[in-house]
Amino acid sequence: MSDPAGIKIFSFVGKMKVLHLSWMAFFITFAVWFNHAPLLSVIADSLNLSSAEIKTLLLLNVALTIPARVIIGMLTDKYGPRLVYAILLALCSIPCFMFALASDFEQAALSRFLLGFIGAGFVIGIRMVSEWFPANELGTAEGIYGGWGNFGSAAAAMLLPSLALFFGGEDGWRYAVALTGVLSLVFSVIWYVNVRDTPQGSTYFKPKSSGAMLVTSRNDFYLLILMKLPMYGALALLTWKLSPSGVSLLSEQSAILVYLALFALFIIELIQTYKVNIKVFESTIPSAQQYKFKQVAVLNVLYFATFGSELAVISMLPLFFAETFALDMVFAAMLASTYAFMNLMSRPGGGWLSDKFGRKKTLLILTAGLACGYFAMSLISGAWPLALAVVTAMLCSFFVQAGEGAVFAAVPLIKRSLTGQIAGMTGAYGNVGAVVYLTVLTFVPYSQFFLVIAATAVIGFVALLFMEEPKGSIAEVHEDGTVELISVS
Repeated sequence: MSDPAGIKIFSFVGKMKVLHLSWMAFFITFAVWFNHAPLLSVIADSLNLSSAEIKTLLLLNVALTIPARVIIGMLTDKYGPRLVYAILLALCSIPCFMFALASDFEQAALSRFLLGFIGAGFVIGIRMVSEWFPANELGTAEGIYGGWGNFGSAAAAMLLPSLALFFGGEDGWRYAVALTGVLSLVFSVIWYVNVRDTPQGSTYFKPKSSGAMLVTSRNDFYLLILMKLPMYGALALLTWKLSPSGVSLLSEQSAILVYLALFALFIIELIQTYKVNIKVFESTIPSAQQYKFKQVAVLNVLYFATFGSELAVISMLPLFFAETFALDMVFAAMLASTYAFMNLMSRPGGGWLSDKFGRKKTLLILTAGLACGYFAMSLISGAWPLALAVVTAMLCSFFVQAGEGAVFAAVPLIKRSLTGQIAGMTGAYGNVGAVVYLTVLTFVPYSQFFLVIAATAVIGFVALLFMEEPKGSIAEVHEDGTVELISVS
C-alpha cells in the first residue's frame, strides 16, 4: 500500500490524490444521472408530459443500472478502474446530450434509460479505493468516496434550476442538462491522465475466469442463482409498468418479447455461471481461497433498503415537498437537496464507525435507525411546520447514507479479486430497490411509500443477524501460483 500515514483530507498526493479524483468522478456521474430531477416540472411543461410519463422517466432512469452495475463490475475486475471509468464518463455524455435535445416523451424516455448506465460508475471507484487503502482505513475512505460523490445529486438540485434560469427561455433546462454532459466528457480525460490502478509495486488481482461471479462452494452457487432472481424480477416489473397495463410505452407484443428476452438471458447467465463455477461440483476449493457468498447476499439486501430508498426518495422528494406544502419547484428542489446533502457527512461517518466499532454492529444500529427514520417521514403532512419536515428528512437520510457507507466498508473485505463484481451486484440491488420503491409510489400515497421502505429496512435488520464480522485475512493467488494474504481486520 502507498502512504501508510493515514487519511489526510487536504492532501492531494499518493492515495489521497486517487481518493479525491475518485469521488470527483463519482460526483459527476451522479450529477449527470439525476440532472433531470430538479427540473422535472419545467421539462414536463416543455415536452407536454403527463404525471404518469414523469413517473415513468424516474423508473427508466434507474432501470438499466441494474445490469450495468454487474457488467461494469466485471469489466473493472478484468481491465482496471482507470480505463473503465474513463470510457464510461466519455460514452455516457452522449445520452446526456440526447436528453437535452429531446422533443417528445419517447426521445426523453430512451435517453433516460440509456443514462442509467452512468449510475454504474460507483462500483469502479469502490475497487480503485480498495487498492490504495489498508483495511483499517478502508471504511472511512470508501465512505468519503461514496458520500462526497453522492453529493452530486444534491449539487444538481441546488445548481441546475438556477443555471436553467440563467440561460433563460424555454430551452434553459436543455443548456443546464447539456453542461453536465460536457463536464463528464472533460473529466474522462482528466481521470485517465492522473490515476493508475494500484500503488507502484502492488499487484492488481484479477479473477481467474470472467463472465460470471466465482463462488467457492455448491451451496454458494445455489445462493448466487437465487440472488440473481430479484434483478430479473425488477426488470420484468419495469416492463410491466411500461406495457399497456401501465403507461403503454410498450405494446403488448413488445412487452411479451421483453419478458421472453429476460427469461432467455437468465438461462444464458445460469449456464455461464455454471461453466465458470464447475470446479465447485468437481472438487473442494482450498479453504484458504474460499469466501462466504452469504456475506454478499446480506449486503445485497441491506443496499436494497439503503441506496434503493435513497435513489427513489431523491427522485420524488422535490415533488413531495412541492405538493405537500404547496411550494414552487425551485424552492422545493432546494429543500429536497438537503436529503442528499447529508452524504457529505453521513456516508463517511458510516464508514468511520465501521472502521472504529466493527462492520456488523454498526450496520445493525444504522439499519434500525433507517427504519425509524422512514416511519417518521410517513407521518409528514401539510400541517407540519416546514422546517420540522426538512429536519426529519435530513435525520432519516443520515441513517440511510451512513448505512450505505457501512455496507461498502465491508464489500472490499470479502474477496479482493472479485471486489468489482461484488460491488456491482450489491450496487445493482440498490437499483432493484429503487425500481420496486418507485413502482410502489405509482400506486400508493407518499405516506404508504415511506412505510414500505421502513418495512424492508426491518427485513434488512433480520438478514444482518446472519452476517459474520470480517476478520483475519483473505488469500489471493499471484500468476506464478504464490499466495498473498491481505488483512481485513
